Amino acid sequence: MLTRRAVLRAAGAAATGLASAAVVAGCTGDPDPMPAPTFNPRDWDSVRGQFELDPALAHFAAFVFASHPAPVRAAIDRFRSELDRDPYGYLGRAEAGNDDAVLAAAARYLDTAADQIALTDSTTMGLGLLYAGLRLRPGDEILTTEHDFYSTHESLRLRAVRDGATVRRVRLYDEPARADADGMVGRLRAAVTPATRIVAVTWVHSSTGVKLPVRRISDALAELNRERAEADRALLCVDGVHGFGAEGVPPGQLGCDFLVSGCHKWLFGPRGTGFVWGRAEAWNRYAPVIPSFSVDGIDGWLSGRAPSGPPGPLATPGGYHSFEHRWALAPAFDLHAAIGPARVADRTHQLATALKDGLAALPRVTLHTPRSTDLSAGVVTCEIAGVAPRAAVGRLTELKVSASVTPYATPYLRFGTSFLVSEADVDRALSAVRQL
Repeated sequence: MLTRRAVLRAAGAAATGLASAAVVAGCTGDPDPMPAPTFNPRDWDSVRGQFELDPALAHFAAFVFASHPAPVRAAIDRFRSELDRDPYGYLGRAEAGNDDAVLAAAARYLDTAADQIALTDSTTMGLGLLYAGLRLRPGDEILTTEHDFYSTHESLRLRAVRDGATVRRVRLYDEPARADADGMVGRLRAAVTPATRIVAVTWVHSSTGVKLPVRRISDALAELNRERAEADRALLCVDGVHGFGAEGVPPGQLGCDFLVSGCHKWLFGPRGTGFVWGRAEAWNRYAPVIPSFSVDGIDGWLSGRAPSGPPGPLATPGGYHSFEHRWALAPAFDLHAAIGPARVADRTHQLATALKDGLAALPRVTLHTPRSTDLSAGVVTCEIAGVAPRAAVGRLTELKVSASVTPYATPYLRFGTSFLVSEADVDRALSAVRQL
């Protein structure tokens, strides 16, 4: 059957027969690469040494838009070089194998099957695809929260504009620092009606740092769904971008139906990469939005029938992509796996706890993130009396501390305690805040 990959493989084979082995291997004329920094996954200094971040800065905003670690930089350079030499031939020879390697690495990290994963370019793309593609019938409704980010709210608004879907919002807490699991689960459960088919939430709120008890929410929805037919179940859909790569919990343990995340934040993967994961049964409620370039997708078109096959590939948008970035996802997953997701989570919480304790002790600082590690992750937000958040970020930058502002109607000063900062950086940040 003729597919894009079949065509490109044929072209690649012809090119291989005409080219020298050195050119095909991508070695001719290349300068010797810089030696990779030593990597000891048990040593946090060695882990930070994989990144070319400015050593003069304490990088508490690194999670916003990631720096690439050495293995990812090397992979991007290698794939770009191959594509620049022979874009048509190399894509034909390598696309299927490189895609499979990325999905295999993602599946290992997520502890799932590769065919349950769709690849995207960002969290926003994933949310837009998911909420546009989930099937709804007249009278069905979507429930979300007041605390979700623009990407969720706007995706749902656009869905409502297109087909009149009903979207409601619920407030899960009044004061984020005092949020509690019982209260959040209770408010969300009370807002679910017999017409609710989608529950759209965010794992870790980028506005406040509150981490939702997703497993408990899932269990509460399971009780409500027990008497419902499969088509009437309320699907739990999670924007996981500030939990993914910071928390060591795979989606199957969260209990959600869909998890959407970018890979260029806490995972420190290639910029412009992301995914949608779904339970096998949940994918049955989804219709792809953008044509897939998967073998099954194109085979269906050529055969004059609707495509059938694994849901992840069919939900992956087709077209040509920044392949050198997408294919470099595998070493990003492997780096985190080598460190250990549990160790990454423990380190994130250790640093966040130290920062929160220090901020809470300062007289002019109001901490908005819960102190409990059960209800927070690596996002820490606060206010400094008399200092606007944007002004605080500017002054902190002058003091060599990189922080960010929450992009919401009510802005806060925000820090992210990824493994790219240290105990000394926490002390430096606290000292800088005192000077404000």
